[in-house]
Amino acid sequence: MNRILVAEDEPRIASFLEKGLRAAGYVTTVVTNGTDAAAYVRDGAYDLMILDLGLPGQDGLAALAQLRTRGERIPVIVLTARHAVSDRVTGLDLGADDYMTKPFSFEELLARVRARLRTQGRPAATELVAGRVRMDLVRRTVTVGDRAVELTAREFLLAETLMRHPGQVLSREQLLDRVWGLGHDPGSNVVDVYVGYLRRKLGGDVIQTVRGMGYRLVL
Repeated sequence: MNRILVAEDEPRIASFLEKGLRAAGYVTTVVTNGTDAAAYVRDGAYDLMILDLGLPGQDGLAALAQLRTRGERIPVIVLTARHAVSDRVTGLDLGADDYMTKPFSFEELLARVRARLRTQGRPAATELVAGRVRMDLVRRTVTVGDRAVELTAREFLLAETLMRHPGQVLSREQLLDRVWGLGHDPGSNVVDVYVGYLRRKLGGDVIQTVRGMGYRLVL
């Protein structure tokens, strides 16, 4: 089972990441400052790190530089509110393997985590199956029975989120956070619209509305 270190000092985001990663089958540890981020990564203790740059004390860039200077090869995905190209360039030059800005889609982050773990030779799930629906996470294809279905990138992320929690009710807020990213307008009806798109493509009986609660994938 893969172990992920999350270095994030914003409590809401740290909790969101921890819960989501654990639900996806990863073992997680959260640290809230750059000094701990650098100290916890030693001798293969973790398989991947998600690193915020704006950490108190030693910031994320300094922690990253320290890791690479002492020869740690752990994959690092930078997750930050800094949007400047110069910050991205600095982070990548210091040894980051990937870079995402906030707000972010959790399902996209998961896809990047899987990709980085694959390149390290640590296998991750590449296929999801729920009832008649089969999703290939590598080829980004979906079939319903013997029928191939074309999904847009956002439809794919929404379908993947539901398929990772078969039978579980996911609220509109959860789906907004995981597919459209933190900070998206909670009053938006975009989830309902895209559920409608998926029903037309996957079948009207695949996604059930649970009144007053949200949606769930029916097996």
